[in-house]
Amino acid sequence: MTTLPSARTADPADAPPIRWGIIAPGWIAGQFADAVHKYSKSTVAAVGSRSQPRAEEFAARYGARAYGSYEALVADDGIDAVYVASPHSHHAEQARLALRAGKPVLIEKAFTQNAAQAAELVDLAGASGLLLMEAMWSRFLPHYDVVRQLLADGALGEVQTTAGDHGQYFDIAPAHRLLNPDLAGGALLDLGIYPVSFTSFVLGAPDEIQATGTMTATGVDAQVTAVLRTGAAHGIVSTTQTAKTPTTASVSGTAARIEIAGDFYVPQAVRLTTRTGETQESAAPAIAGHEGLVYQAAHFAELLRAGSTESPLLPLAETLTIMRTLDEIRRQIGLVYPNERAA
Repeated sequence: MTTLPSARTADPADAPPIRWGIIAPGWIAGQFADAVHKYSKSTVAAVGSRSQPRAEEFAARYGARAYGSYEALVADDGIDAVYVASPHSHHAEQARLALRAGKPVLIEKAFTQNAAQAAELVDLAGASGLLLMEAMWSRFLPHYDVVRQLLADGALGEVQTTAGDHGQYFDIAPAHRLLNPDLAGGALLDLGIYPVSFTSFVLGAPDEIQATGTMTATGVDAQVTAVLRTGAAHGIVSTTQTAKTPTTASVSGTAARIEIAGDFYVPQAVRLTTRTGETQESAAPAIAGHEGLVYQAAHFAELLRAGSTESPLLPLAETLTIMRTLDEIRRQIGLVYPNERAA
């Protein structure tokens, strides 16, 4: 039986220190900043918000500078990189602002609202020679590296099926960003991006997409299920914002299968089971929960020190493919955001 490999992921504390500027001081920005300060040498040096008091409240937690505009933040010479943590609807505009100011950018997932916006940012970063990366933090976690090695070694045989789900129950008002079409709300871009990205990680770009979905009263997707076929392999993706699902992932091949418990996108152990029932499990993670956000920050810092313009673990070409997959799923379920209709 194949021996489970150890993760090759570097200790975030060994990454070079960089000074982060954060756009949009919401919940995920707080999780990111806490993880960076706890587990790495990097710091949050500045934060920008459309509200000066909100920026000051966030900045006070980290000894950072506060700006009441994004323009002021990206003009700060005391930051090395910008982390865009706003709703999907604003990613393209704010990342464009940072890139034009000469700042490398880490953009929260989903990377942008659609593939056209993503391609524009990739072109802009390429022309400027700046590092640009999607903040799909799962890709940089140790257990994903275990899966990466098992796939590369052919331990599963010929991969036949992947499955991933992400469902959360939200008791929220219609104006909440997850229900707001003006903010590119819905389950797919916020939650479904995880199983879609996982499927891309394992199978690559899909040859065929079949999707179905149900909509909320506000006009965004409440629930989506899709099959992404690549060659003979099927990737099964499901997401909902109306129920807490197991949020697990698996990869099944002709020789063995991999299972990741829920929530699969946070630091987890990996279980390998052969066709004959022999089982091994990797070690429990040293850094748990959303503190795992530090791995993507550390990876970004290493790339910046090396002078790289994209990540080999999540290349920009793959980010573009994922955005095209999301676009096609949205097309099939009839999800069009208001600004796209106007265009």
